[in-house]
Amino acid sequence: MSTNTSGNGVAALPLSVDAEMVATVTLEPNQGVMCILDEGLIRRIDVTLRGLKGRSDLRGLILASGSPRVFVAGADLKSIVAMSHAELEAYLAFGQRVFGLLCDLPMPTVAAINGAVLGGGLELAMHCDGLVALRGQVVPGKDGGPAVVKGYPIGLPEAGLKICPGWGGTNLLPARLKDPAEGIARTCSGQTWMIDQVETSGGAGLVDEFVPAEGGQAELLKAAKGWLLRNATVHAKRRDGKPLKWIGRSEVINTCAKAAMDVAQRLGAEAAVDPSRAVIKAVRAGLDGGSERGWGASLQVEREELNRLRGTPEGKGAIEAFFAKSAGGGKK
Repeated sequence: MSTNTSGNGVAALPLSVDAEMVATVTLEPNQGVMCILDEGLIRRIDVTLRGLKGRSDLRGLILASGSPRVFVAGADLKSIVAMSHAELEAYLAFGQRVFGLLCDLPMPTVAAINGAVLGGGLELAMHCDGLVALRGQVVPGKDGGPAVVKGYPIGLPEAGLKICPGWGGTNLLPARLKDPAEGIARTCSGQTWMIDQVETSGGAGLVDEFVPAEGGQAELLKAAKGWLLRNATVHAKRRDGKPLKWIGRSEVINTCAKAAMDVAQRLGAEAAVDPSRAVIKAVRAGLDGGSERGWGASLQVEREELNRLRGTPEGKGAIEAFFAKSAGGGKK
């Protein structure tokens, strides 16, 4: 496993390449045992992915987490709140560009999800071609009892804080689900899934392959590699530099457009209330532009709306309440 440093002093993430030329990039914990998408981690992702752009010798890339508890718990909400309007615009745009590097790689990519994956963490994962996930985590039993399997959350909870996704989530989640309306509705409400219930609670399609919790990280990485080798040419479908699965793709644009209309009608007056309005606006921007302009237009709407929403009284109040309630605080 290797770790390099760029000319500006930013260390690349640990990278290993096995005998079959499958690479694994490991997101290192940066807040205790947790992985949080702060600016430092995003810069490390940037350096790492730029170093892989010319690696035509690689057969695939696994994006894994070095945290025993989470894949990525979310974005650094405290930093987002503290930024000026211009600073947040630049920060969100930078993250969008960095995540987008996954879509330029000349190889299939897969996220190996081992624990909680929320907000920006799920947005990062959904920029990969595939998602392979443990069905749960094996944790010690109470009072020395036998170990038990515990679920973990997956989803986009931003609307619960009266804000919206900022790194493509509005256009990525619906495109992965068999029921895209469920993805749009949940993004509007901020309702997440538990990983062990995702297939039976409207989230079917979000994860491409599940691994028994008892298999742990070793079996997860093995399954992720297997997915890559079985989908060796899938990256050819995203030669336009956009995610493999987003609502502007020709195979899903019509069903996603219908889903957006259905959700707006179902919400009624609530569709005009923040943050539902922001989510639906971003979805429509992606659909209206189609595959040529829609992706960039949707990202612009997300940046503008997140910047606006975090400054509203409702946004400020919800975020302050979140910080007050959470001892760890600050994960979107």
